[in-house]
Amino acid sequence: MSAVPISRRGLLCGCAGLVAAGGLAGLADLGRAAAQRPGAGGARLRIGYLPITDAAPLLIAERGGADLAEPVLFRSWAALAEAFLTRQVDIVHLLMPMAVQLRFGLGAPARVLGWNHTNGSALTVAPGITDLGQLAGTQVAIPFWWSIHNIVIQQLLRANGLRPVIRGAADRSANTVELVVMSPSDMVPALANGSISAFTVADPFNAVAELRGVGRIHRFLGDLWRDHACCALVVHQDLLDRRPAAAQAVADAVVAAQLRIGADRPAAAKQLSGAYLPQPLPAITKALTYPDTLPVRHPTWQPQRIGFQPFPFPSFTAALVAAMHETVVDGDTRFLAGLDPDRAHDMLVDDRFIRAALDRAGGPAAFGLPARLTRIEEIDPS
Repeated sequence: MSAVPISRRGLLCGCAGLVAAGGLAGLADLGRAAAQRPGAGGARLRIGYLPITDAAPLLIAERGGADLAEPVLFRSWAALAEAFLTRQVDIVHLLMPMAVQLRFGLGAPARVLGWNHTNGSALTVAPGITDLGQLAGTQVAIPFWWSIHNIVIQQLLRANGLRPVIRGAADRSANTVELVVMSPSDMVPALANGSISAFTVADPFNAVAELRGVGRIHRFLGDLWRDHACCALVVHQDLLDRRPAAAQAVADAVVAAQLRIGADRPAAAKQLSGAYLPQPLPAITKALTYPDTLPVRHPTWQPQRIGFQPFPFPSFTAALVAAMHETVVDGDTRFLAGLDPDRAHDMLVDDRFIRAALDRAGGPAAFGLPARLTRIEEIDPS
């Protein structure tokens, strides 16, 4: 059963501050407090999530063995991050770049346990837009400054002769596009009423826009960065230190759920619909089962297909941090100055539990992963 976040007033006030601060930059005190405050110590782990298909494995994971409480639904990344920092929740599916910021920008004890998914996001445009150049002079919505969506859309815009701007109106003659942060649930209505020309976000919001006839998927983000991770499973360091058995149970449950989803996606859509995701079942099903016949630039990448595999590749973390150095955000970026992309992974990610869960599930081959669990990132923003 989904619910609104605890301490609603505090979170709503915090949301405005978080977004205005460019993605938690104004909450350094919360980060320090989170590092010092002990965990709640309760047996049942509390889950926070946004209503997107990226969260599916965590949402439908078997709760008994991992002793997971019913997930709590949040409406914005800012509210979810604040709830994590204030320890209202123990485990979240969080934007991977946001996890980087929590750890290195705020000094919060955030650790990535593993990946929830790969791909699963798109750039959706108004029906009348057929060419990327038509975005010049308009607003495009992103879900958060520190998101893979902001990183990749900026790469795409620049590769096509457009310049992303923030805190200023876009100018068609100057080929600029204004990026604005918007909660995912507000994006489809905003596109429908013409206040934005496009949005980039996780599904099923892209599928909803298409089914309602108010938008059209222009590019899948997986067609720009192969098998990227939008969101990761993020926990507090003390969970790994004090309750390693619980952390392992979570990893095992998520890995098992990922295998079940891969085996029967329509069944997973039905399980998610109503119970965890408020979007209509046709949209959730579409998001999980886009056909391979859709026109994409890199068909062998299968960019339209959200993937469910748990291993957090170090090469991705390094490439992500490097890309964050090149991304324009409305907020403090000083923490990036001393952050070495090649060292960030080991400080952010603890993959011991996912490796063990993979072994129990049949090894990397069960997910079609390379046996050595290494890869080379393939990025093409053209």
